[in-house]
Amino acid sequence: MVLQVQEGLGQLIAPAGPRVLVATAVSAEREAVAAASSGTAREIRLPGATLHRTGGLDLLAAGVGPALAAASVSAALTAAALNGTPYGLVVCAGIAGGFQPGAPVGSLVVADDIVAADLGAEAPEGFLPVTELGFGTVSHRPPESLVRAIAAATGAGVGTVLTVSTVTGSAARADELRARHPRALAEAMEGFGVAEAAGAHGVPVLEIRAVSNPVGPRDRAAWNIGAALAALTGAFGKLTPLLESWNPHERTD
Repeated sequence: MVLQVQEGLGQLIAPAGPRVLVATAVSAEREAVAAASSGTAREIRLPGATLHRTGGLDLLAAGVGPALAAASVSAALTAAALNGTPYGLVVCAGIAGGFQPGAPVGSLVVADDIVAADLGAEAPEGFLPVTELGFGTVSHRPPESLVRAIAAATGAGVGTVLTVSTVTGSAARADELRARHPRALAEAMEGFGVAEAAGAHGVPVLEIRAVSNPVGPRDRAAWNIGAALAALTGAFGKLTPLLESWNPHERTD
């Protein structure tokens, strides 16, 4: 249950240990993460973002899609930095489609590479990522040691998580993505946007996903959102102490 308490920037007092911002797309995912904590969440309203603080985590329902997620996360990171309480880690979390058979419904995936799968241009020879056009980046790599620790703690699969602006709805599209990204385990819509915002602030980023449906033909009968949200809660029950104790200044990767 969330206690509705409106607070300002002055209430962004850093909790003990590293400050962690967890960004989900929607409130159902945020509440699944919050359910892993026995404490009561406090609502903190900021310009452009509303946080729900529980334990050592600040939870943010950042919105659907990479653009809105990036804007919301950047607002929270900026507010914290201006208040002298910057975050040490940003985690993109939520449900996702899983590429079969590597990521079955109900399983967990942690990204060792966060990739913008459809940022680029179509050409006669096929898709060209924006990097081949001479602009920007299409990939963010989370801290390797932390990815390994999370996988060990939760049993999550480790691989590429794709960010798409249009969710895959056909076998042909799934095959195309797998051909371009053979290590892909999941696709979602926010990770790259969250990673871009974190990168602009010099903050490490993670992406953790619970699989709710197979990537491929759109078949609601194959979805199990409840199982995915339960898996997300279970994951954060195991990894929250790890996130809160991780020291980004002691990274060796």
